[in-house]
Amino acid sequence: MKNLKVFSESRAAVNLQAESEELLVSALDVEQNRIFFASSANIIYGINLSASQQEMQWTINLCLQSELGLPPILEAEDRITGLDYLIEQEALIVGTSTGDLVLVVPTSNTVDVVGKVEGGVKTIASSPDGALLIVATGFGQLLAMTQDWDVLYEVSYDLDNNLETFMSGTRADGISGLSSPFSQVRVSWRGDGKYFATLGCSGNSEGLQRLRIWERESGTLHSSSEPKDFMEAAMDWMPSGAKVAAACNTSKTKNCASVAFFERNGLERGSFDIYGTTEAKIEMLKWNCNSELLAALVRYDEWSSIQIWSFSNYHWYLKQEWRYLGKNKLMFAWDPERPMRAICWTAYGLVHLLTLCWSSAVYDASIAIVIDGVNVLVTPLSLSLVPPPMSHFNIMFQSAVQSVAFTSRGLESHLAVGLSDGNLSIVKFPNMNMWDQLEGTVYETVNVDPGSLIKIEFGDLRHLTWLDPYVILGVMHCDGDQTSLYSDFISNNWRKCPLMSGGNNGVSILVEMELVCNNVEEVEPGCLSSSGWVVKSSMHTVIESSVVAIAANPMTRCEAFIQLGNGDIVSYMSKEGINIAPAELYKEKRSNLKGFLSYCPWMYPIPVYDYGKLKVLIFGLDEDGRLQVNGQVICSTCTSFSFYASAAGKVQEVVTHLIYTTRQDLLIVANIDEIFHGDVHYESMGNGQSPVGFGNKLQGENKLIREGNHDELKVWERGAKLIGIINGDEAAVILQTVRGNLEVIYPRKLVLLAIAGALVDKRFKDAVSLVRQHRINYNIIVDYCGWQSFVEAASEFVRKINNLSHITEFVCALKHENVMETLYKDILLPNHQDNKIECGSQIFLSNTDSPLEFGNQTIIKRLEPGNEIVSKNCKVRAVLEAVRKVLEEEVSKSPARELCILTTLACNDPPELEEALKRIKKWRETEIASTMNEVDGGLHKLNLSAEEALKHLLWLSEPDAVFHAALGLYDLHLAAIVALNSQRDPKEFLPFLQELENMPSPVMCYTIDCKLCRYESALKNIAAAGDAYFEECLQLMKSNPKLFALGLDIFKDVGKRAVILEAWGDHLFSEERFEEAAMAYCSTCSFQKALGSFRAGGLWKEALTMAGMLRLTTDEVSSLANDLCEELQALGKPAEAAKIALGYCKDVQGAINLLLTAREWLEALRIGFLYDMGELVKSQVKLAAIECANLLILEYEEGIEKVGKYLARYLAVRQRRLLLAAKLEMEGKAKEDVDDDTFSETSSNISGMSAYTLGNSKASNASGNLSTSSTGSHVRTRIRTRRKVHGGKIRAGSPGEEFALVEHLQSMVLSSRAQEELKLLLEALLLLGEEDVARKLQSFAARYQSCQLAAVKDAEDKLAEEQADGTAGTKNKNADNLKKLGVSDTLCWQWEMLSPP
Repeated sequence: MKNLKVFSESRAAVNLQAESEELLVSALDVEQNRIFFASSANIIYGINLSASQQEMQWTINLCLQSELGLPPILEAEDRITGLDYLIEQEALIVGTSTGDLVLVVPTSNTVDVVGKVEGGVKTIASSPDGALLIVATGFGQLLAMTQDWDVLYEVSYDLDNNLETFMSGTRADGISGLSSPFSQVRVSWRGDGKYFATLGCSGNSEGLQRLRIWERESGTLHSSSEPKDFMEAAMDWMPSGAKVAAACNTSKTKNCASVAFFERNGLERGSFDIYGTTEAKIEMLKWNCNSELLAALVRYDEWSSIQIWSFSNYHWYLKQEWRYLGKNKLMFAWDPERPMRAICWTAYGLVHLLTLCWSSAVYDASIAIVIDGVNVLVTPLSLSLVPPPMSHFNIMFQSAVQSVAFTSRGLESHLAVGLSDGNLSIVKFPNMNMWDQLEGTVYETVNVDPGSLIKIEFGDLRHLTWLDPYVILGVMHCDGDQTSLYSDFISNNWRKCPLMSGGNNGVSILVEMELVCNNVEEVEPGCLSSSGWVVKSSMHTVIESSVVAIAANPMTRCEAFIQLGNGDIVSYMSKEGINIAPAELYKEKRSNLKGFLSYCPWMYPIPVYDYGKLKVLIFGLDEDGRLQVNGQVICSTCTSFSFYASAAGKVQEVVTHLIYTTRQDLLIVANIDEIFHGDVHYESMGNGQSPVGFGNKLQGENKLIREGNHDELKVWERGAKLIGIINGDEAAVILQTVRGNLEVIYPRKLVLLAIAGALVDKRFKDAVSLVRQHRINYNIIVDYCGWQSFVEAASEFVRKINNLSHITEFVCALKHENVMETLYKDILLPNHQDNKIECGSQIFLSNTDSPLEFGNQTIIKRLEPGNEIVSKNCKVRAVLEAVRKVLEEEVSKSPARELCILTTLACNDPPELEEALKRIKKWRETEIASTMNEVDGGLHKLNLSAEEALKHLLWLSEPDAVFHAALGLYDLHLAAIVALNSQRDPKEFLPFLQELENMPSPVMCYTIDCKLCRYESALKNIAAAGDAYFEECLQLMKSNPKLFALGLDIFKDVGKRAVILEAWGDHLFSEERFEEAAMAYCSTCSFQKALGSFRAGGLWKEALTMAGMLRLTTDEVSSLANDLCEELQALGKPAEAAKIALGYCKDVQGAINLLLTAREWLEALRIGFLYDMGELVKSQVKLAAIECANLLILEYEEGIEKVGKYLARYLAVRQRRLLLAAKLEMEGKAKEDVDDDTFSETSSNISGMSAYTLGNSKASNASGNLSTSSTGSHVRTRIRTRRKVHGGKIRAGSPGEEFALVEHLQSMVLSSRAQEELKLLLEALLLLGEEDVARKLQSFAARYQSCQLAAVKDAEDKLAEEQADGTAGTKNKNADNLKKLGVSDTLCWQWEMLSPP
């Protein structure tokens, strides 16, 4: 669905030297972009096509005498019949009617006759590679000549007549051969140069001719067509080689010319008819260089026209027609290298250059308007998605359509059509709601009264654009000297803009016309109308520049943006003209007039939101595929683009996403906000700085600012292009493949945005419809605005859906998962933070204590601290309860309603199967009552049976769960019905149900509860059965200890309570909860068991207290104390054991030894002096303290060495990783593509790496929490335990070695307990007079601590640098804890008097 338009044009004139002189033939020089003409006066003219003004390059007259006095090359009676340009020789080859072959070199103006052929030259055609020249002679011969003018072969191209016939001048039927109307010959090469075709021989007696295909190498006739009534010698071979196009006279029934297509084997394969009257004659056919367009030069009685045809979807479309009045001979050519550039000229030297481009045929409101000759095919894609040549309805005009402009603002829709005859036609469409009535209709229009519309030669109106439903703007191009033709119009309706500087290629005239409809006749509703339109007034503005594109401002009426030839953009206001104010002043009008880096034939302004303000953003696409906006390049490989607009929560439709395709066959959906506010990086591109943009991810030019902000979809068919978007809830992207068929896709990003928009507007029915249509997770309806908001809007949700089947689907799909945080996190919310959900200008908050917005409704939900997880787990239950409540209260009774309520119960979390079964049981009782007593049961009247409801419940839930729920109701009959409908084997459940039926009611309930693991209910039921079942109660409590508290609450008898408490105490003792067990024993006066529990728990105070309550003797208490002392030593509590030894055992020496073991130096001294053992104790304490100090000094010394080795290893591993990363970056690889083992593959053969092992006791003491124990074995035990906690060994070369080294360095810090013990040890040494030992100990400890802290700081600083650059891996979990440690805290254990000066 595309139309062909002219976006730029220029003109030139060949100054002919004679009055009656005419241009006959032409040749193109591709390398220097110039064209040569040969005239009837044997003069060759050359002009340059690339200059700003097509100036005459040179002229040479082949009939004039040379400067040396030599005779002229050609005689006056000679005529130039053939002309071609030889690329290799950079010269022209000229053929004449007398047979001369003349070589003309334009650069040196040299002329040379290189040969002569008999019969004269009919045509000359060089091969595509320039190595071979085919010359057709007047005697029906084809000469193949090389660049050295050697003849390779000579064959006859007219096999129906022999050579004698041509030489005699008469054919067998008596017609003169030289004056035959079939004397023109056309030679056309295939694109690869292997074959060439000829047409134009004299034909047979019936005037029929054959199209012949020849082989290049030998000149052998390869194939020929059937005799056919070809028209003139109009024939051209498609450059791709697929078909040969030839003009034919069709049968008399059609009365029109046609174009037929032939294959290389000569067989005809398809044709199409030329629009026009019976006198239409096709004089020329030309393919463009990419074989996409076919130009036909058609001559009528009063004018000549050039028609541009295109093929798509097995149909030929007439896309453009340019009419030239008068009977002047017209010729045409395509640019050999630029497929969309056409060159046409008249016999009297007027040259017209036109540049074409394809434009999308999809306009506002997704309406496709496709040009097909005199027909315009109209298809609203939202109603009828059919590809051309099919359409919803057809509008027929009086002449071929050149351009169209469509506007749809409010209820009025108008179509302006520029016709090839210079007229303008306006069609008024009915309201869109009535377009269904137009399906399959054909409407014929009338033209608008041109009024004061200016007409000039080559002055067709281009770039038609509606400024208002009754104001239209167009452009006419003319040369600077042609403006004098309009001097009569320089009045109130004529303006000139002097500040334009968009190029020197002529001038452009902006024509603004105000239209009015004077049709007084009433038009039937739903019909088109085109009569009564006239031009009320017009205004013309001259711009000294070419105009590339015009686009109406989507925000302001009667304003348009005009793009000049150099890419600059200016504003045009109706009745005011060009806005020449600077861009800074224009920003107040909420737009930005930044131009493009190069001219862009495809330009579209769109409305966007910028921080709440509505602004215009202008996008453009140039011929090189660069998609631009605001002077920046978004994508350099773009092939097509469009926009998606969502009007969610807004008054005006605003564009939210850009969708474009690339040459890599990718469809990309990008957020407009990201493009509008994003930073664009610049890369050096040769001589200057060229911006590269957001969409060049494949080429590595740039990436989006934030990941997940765009979607990339692979287009399944190469070359497919984006032609349109259906906005709003449809969210459809329409692609057209190369062969012409339409494909529609729905990008997930746009669909989710449409669903979000529907939820914002509380259009729940539309949201559910989109979810069902596109298979979106139903949870988005609840999670988008938070389930609390949905609960408040549940009534409106059910009312608007009004479809119980859809509500049932919604209920079944509910999950606790928040899909906005998981499934659709990166699609719908690319820029969300925390739990904010953005949609256009709306922001929603979910699961917080902040306001929750649902549409225009604000709801406050506050959660208690710490209840976030509970809140999330309440989602399903809260939503289903709200829906069920609405169904019960607001929906009328029906089978679907009851089944939907059952669904809400079954899908709850946990499922409320018992409640569902109660409802089914009630329906069953109602059925029985209505059957037996003929009572109207309500549900029976609705034809809903309990069995159907039960089957529905079984379909939703597990049959076993429903069966167990039925048992839980203690209704054995209902359980039997459930079992039967769940296809259980009766042999399995009937004996069990019969056994239950024979039990007493409490025992039956107890048995069922035990089976269902409802132990609390089981205990209550078995307790109600009587004292005979107390043993079962006790066994139930023992097997389920949580029931002991309930048992005490049920049984009030003292004896039973004592039994329960003692059993509870035994359970607590088995779980090693000794203190609680002892309390339970005490409650039953079992003091002996309580004493055992206290001893087992190490509670020596309580144990000795219990000994007093048992009235033990002194010896028994002493024995108990000795036992407790040994047990406390075994438990690692020597300080507690010392208290028992001193207080109960009276063993002072033993107590002192235990205090030394517990490193309680000062307490040991105090006890010794208290019992007059000061000197002895002093010596013991002194020896133990010195021994402990020496051991710590050794540990600190080894620790310093360890810290150095670990730090050196860390630096080596880090350096090697950085070098490897730099090497991979130079090779263009991403670090994510390389295994972690590659980064950590470093040599472990570094000296001193024995620190990784636990080889000896000295090495094993290098722990972070250095102990001050007086025994080496105790120290080593604690070190080994701590190593297990911190992960064990560090493996050299492992992926996590680098971070493991940092963690190990951090773990070697002196703990607070170690510092406290170290301070007490230093204090004891000073009291004992060992100042030197204390000073040495403090010195080594301080050195170790400073070394360890410096190493950790160095490692963390390097890690922080990498994290700042984004190159580091996961953050170390101990880093934050280490930073909390201040300098003052690290030095609190030191004594100032021991510090060095």
